[in-house]
Amino acid sequence: MTTSTLITDSLTPIVLRAQSGDRDAFGDLVTLFESRIFGIVMQRLRNTAEADEVVQEVFLRAFRKLPQLQDAERFGGWLCQIAVRLSINRAVRRPNETCVEPESFDSAQECEDTPFAAMIRQENIAQVREGLSQLGRLDRETLWAFYFEGSSLKEMSEQFESPIGTIKRRLHTARGRLRDVISAMQPA
Repeated sequence: MTTSTLITDSLTPIVLRAQSGDRDAFGDLVTLFESRIFGIVMQRLRNTAEADEVVQEVFLRAFRKLPQLQDAERFGGWLCQIAVRLSINRAVRRPNETCVEPESFDSAQECEDTPFAAMIRQENIAQVREGLSQLGRLDRETLWAFYFEGSSLKEMSEQFESPIGTIKRRLHTARGRLRDVISAMQPA
C-alpha cells in the first residue's frame, strides 16, 4: 500500500462525515489542508493579508459546495482547484498598485468627506443603478453575478448554462452597453 493510498483511505471517512453535516469533521479537513491551500494562494497573490482572506473564502466555498462533491477521494484536488480559481479571480480583480506620498492620502481622505464628494458619489451610484435597469435582463444578470455577487466565470458558466467563452463575451458586451447607457445620461 502506497503512502498516497493510505492518506486517501484515512481522508475519505472524514470527507464523508463532513458531507453529512459533521462540522468537526470539516474542521479536521481545514486543519489538514490549511497550510497547503495557503501555499497555493500565496504563490499567486504574494500578499499575506490577501492570501489569508482568500484561504477563508476557499474553505467557506468548500463548506457550502461540499455536498456537490461526488467522489470523496478527490477532495484534496477539488479543494486545490477552488483555491487556484479564487486566487486567480482575486489577482485579476485587484486594482493596480501605485506609489503615493503619505501626505496625498491625507488630502484624498479630506476630499472624500466633503458634502460635494458625497453628493457626487450618490449621483454615480444612482446612474449605475439606472443604467443597469435600462439593460436587458441577460446583460443585467451577467453584470450583477460577476460584480455584485462575485461569481467566478466557471460559476457563471454553470448558472447561465453557457460556455466560459460565452460568459466572457457577455461580460464584455454588457459592460459596453452599460457604458453607453450611462454616457447617454450625461449632460452634453
